[in-house]
Amino acid sequence: MRDFLPEDVRRRQFVIGVIADVYQKYGFEPLETPSVENLETLQGKYGEEGDRLIFKILKRDLDPAQLPSALADMGLRYDLTVPLSRVVAEYRSKLPKFFKRYQIQPVWRADRPQKGRFREFYQCDVDAIGSTSMTVEVELLSAAADVMQRLGFNDFQLVVNHRKLLNAVLAHAGIAPELHGPVLVIMDKADKIGVDGVRKELAEKGLAASVADTLLEQLSGNPPADLEAWMAEQSAVLNDDGKAGIADLKQIFALCRATSAGGHVTLDRSLARGLSYYTGPIFEIRVADLAGSLGGGGRYDELIGMFSGEKIPASGISLGLERILVVMGERKMFPESVVSTPADVMVVQWFANRTDLYLAFATELRKAGLRVELYPDSPTDDGKKVGDRQFKYAAARSIPFVAVIGADELANGTVTVKNMRRASKSRFRATRQAPISRHRNRKWQNSSALSLELIPLVRCVLRTWGSRSFFLAGSIASATWDRCCFSTSAIVTG
Repeated sequence: MRDFLPEDVRRRQFVIGVIADVYQKYGFEPLETPSVENLETLQGKYGEEGDRLIFKILKRDLDPAQLPSALADMGLRYDLTVPLSRVVAEYRSKLPKFFKRYQIQPVWRADRPQKGRFREFYQCDVDAIGSTSMTVEVELLSAAADVMQRLGFNDFQLVVNHRKLLNAVLAHAGIAPELHGPVLVIMDKADKIGVDGVRKELAEKGLAASVADTLLEQLSGNPPADLEAWMAEQSAVLNDDGKAGIADLKQIFALCRATSAGGHVTLDRSLARGLSYYTGPIFEIRVADLAGSLGGGGRYDELIGMFSGEKIPASGISLGLERILVVMGERKMFPESVVSTPADVMVVQWFANRTDLYLAFATELRKAGLRVELYPDSPTDDGKKVGDRQFKYAAARSIPFVAVIGADELANGTVTVKNMRRASKSRFRATRQAPISRHRNRKWQNSSALSLELIPLVRCVLRTWGSRSFFLAGSIASATWDRCCFSTSAIVTG
């Protein structure tokens, strides 16, 4: 379990925001479920190994004489797919025929923590319920590709396989149907335990060394040199399930060419996905410098039926937030503002007892869409040198701009905007026109609020010349305004 400091939270919010935005663009709706589920809801869905990783919650008022299996009746959410299946079964009559949902929430697993793997972590799921069409898988892969590209990844792969194809290969190798699930779990761990580890665990299941050799050859991670020829060859020797799996994969590859996923989709014959509820196409998202994946998913046409009693087709993909954050951090992929900048601009308090002026100015800048921090302490006396202390604070906080309204600015109707990142000076002049609202009988010196006339000007400065800082000199016809315009010149600092 971990604490997240402000910089960590900004990074997490940035990635979650991108993911949610992409999911919404594909028509997926948000869903949330409780952190705790009945243990009977969770158990039996993830395979023997998955069941061992469920965090169980002890009953209240325990009887010490009870058997260990009776000590818990609830558990922490292991993933988001099983709770979704429960929700669909429970609320089927209230949901649309084709239900598309996304869900971004934490899950818990009693696993051994390591790089990119935690006991509490967020999953970012997107699922489509109600259709057997491979268009569903293509849209899921396309959405995942859009997320990766929006985050700045270019070297990712969307690797796919098919559970029916895997089962057909196992059947062709002479493996009994009841061993298909356990054998696929072992094959799925190949990247963790290695080839020797796979051989050892297959032998413990009673499989001969020759069978292990066949599986390791047939389920190689390397894509065939000629994919079409390989598919035709396999279709000729495998059973009907194998033929159906290959037909689905052909359709996925063909349709993906019309989407953002097209250049990233590839076949990995070793991909198995350890969860036991998958029934059709399966997929993972991989990048070169991470062991494991950034996400994965697949089709699970029978899972919802375990709750509803009727077969309801479904498919989904889950992005692992924590692993994405690890890779993006190592590659320095986050925008600078996300990494170190809590605000776009800090407003300096130059005068004693004029906090209302600076509060009003900060409020208007926020209305203009800027992130604004107001320095909290006002000076004890007017005219006392206060800038250095406040500028040092802004620098320590990595705030790029500081806005100053001192005596000269207040008298002239101007704002000084200082760039905190540039030490060099140069001169630049420009003219901008900014409309002024109707104000009557209000003077800067007597007003408790900075007038709105400066807001478009400051906003223009911060957005148009984001890499420079300006002293804004505005000419105002009179201290009492009707309607007029600023004619501004800018002296660039940095």
